[in-house]
Amino acid sequence: MDTTNEGGDTGATTPPSSDGTWANYSSSILAALAAGALLTGTVAYRLLEDWGWVDSFYFSVITLTTVGYGDLSPSTPASKLFTVVYVVTGISLVGAYLNELLKRRARRAADRRSAS
Repeated sequence: MDTTNEGGDTGATTPPSSDGTWANYSSSILAALAAGALLTGTVAYRLLEDWGWVDSFYFSVITLTTVGYGDLSPSTPASKLFTVVYVVTGISLVGAYLNELLKRRARRAADRRSAS
């Protein structure tokens, strides 16, 4: 294991993503994954429940934002099982995306404070 950091000091390990790649693209990647989750949910509910496109998209958004009005609900066993997996993965993706946005906002605020 290399224990030399960017300044040439030894003893501290450098994180694998020290080049900033994840920091630069994390918001975009997580936004694409969250949008993909919404698209997947919309298509799945369209096929499994035979709802219209608008109702399927509406239910996907309501589910992933944990609002859950209750006006629509899955009725088939297949769509209920899909919903379980969809909720666990989708809420995690949306939460990770919102976390990245808040971290980026905090970094920008800290950079503005240090620049003044």
